[in-house]
Amino acid sequence: MPTRKLMPMTSDKAVHAYTPGLRATDRAVLRKVRRLPLPGEVHVKLGDEVKAADVVASTELPGRVHTLNVAHELNCQPAEIGSFMVKAEGDTVEHGEILAESRALWGLFHSFVKAPIEGIIESISSTTGQVLFRAEPMPVELDAYVDGIVAEVHADEGVTIETQCALVQGIFGIGGERYGELKVLVNAADETLTAGLLDEACEGCVVVGGSLVTLEAIGRAIELGVSAVVAGGIESEDLDSFMGEPIGVAITGQEAIPVTLIITEGFGELAMAQRTFSILEGLSGERASVSGATQIRAGVIRPEIIVSTGQRPEAASAEAPVSQMSVGSQVRLIRAPYFGQLAEVVALPPEPTEIETEAQVRVLQARLADGTIVTVPRSNVELMQE
Repeated sequence: MPTRKLMPMTSDKAVHAYTPGLRATDRAVLRKVRRLPLPGEVHVKLGDEVKAADVVASTELPGRVHTLNVAHELNCQPAEIGSFMVKAEGDTVEHGEILAESRALWGLFHSFVKAPIEGIIESISSTTGQVLFRAEPMPVELDAYVDGIVAEVHADEGVTIETQCALVQGIFGIGGERYGELKVLVNAADETLTAGLLDEACEGCVVVGGSLVTLEAIGRAIELGVSAVVAGGIESEDLDSFMGEPIGVAITGQEAIPVTLIITEGFGELAMAQRTFSILEGLSGERASVSGATQIRAGVIRPEIIVSTGQRPEAASAEAPVSQMSVGSQVRLIRAPYFGQLAEVVALPPEPTEIETEAQVRVLQARLADGTIVTVPRSNVELMQE
């Protein structure tokens, strides 16, 4: 088997390290903070039971601003527009409604200016001749996202929902929060999710594949109105084609796409981890909440599939335990050239080591599935957690 040079351990004592971990568990207690972008109204109380789609808070975002040079439109001086305006500051106007009009030569010449949008007149300037409009406020409704209990109420801002659930985190995702019945379409973790496996019964569902999702399958999912697609891997070229441009893995989740995509292993034809597949297979038919939001570096955010149990959260802490990694731990590599591969930790050298970039960092040695032993920075792995 091909190997890379192992670095000697400086001590025979057990070595542990702490690292972020991907979770795949059928029993967890999560707390989800749901916060409005601006102060608004909270519609639930402490201790209320809520469903994922329930609106827990709402507010209004200020409408967009639009300006119109009325003096220019009427061919008059800015100081004169007040005498031509038929609407005043604070008035509500409809799109196309007359704002100002002028008549010349005993009414033979008649000109007028119409409102460019529906909204409110905020100001009329006799200095610039400009009229400032603001469109109608945009309502924002914040849902609970998961079934659970209102554990905290943040006055005028939102709530924290606590839920007992099954949780599966992915390595990469795109698209926002969605909901739907979990539907496993393959029989094994190494089976490809193809377009032929999707039919009308998948509408509104969170569909699950195995090793790879094809570009054709994503297209078919969009045609059928599928909420989300979960699979082990995707070819990077297919992802670029789907998005219309190359996409990084720094921050995602705000893409304007009709389906959320969650990849659990990485890029290429990678079988879904058996534990992950078994958990999802066991939950098939249950209603899931999913999010493709991904942030790799500081403030790590992982794409997730959450299935609430419907039971009240147990008294145990809702916080995930600190991730402790040691020799024998299962990890996933999250940087090229091993992105998405699973490995077993075989050594944790305690001293910083110089890597190819000439930086001095903490590293580990890990054995890949084919037996190859590689040395990688510890920041480039995530611990596989239950």
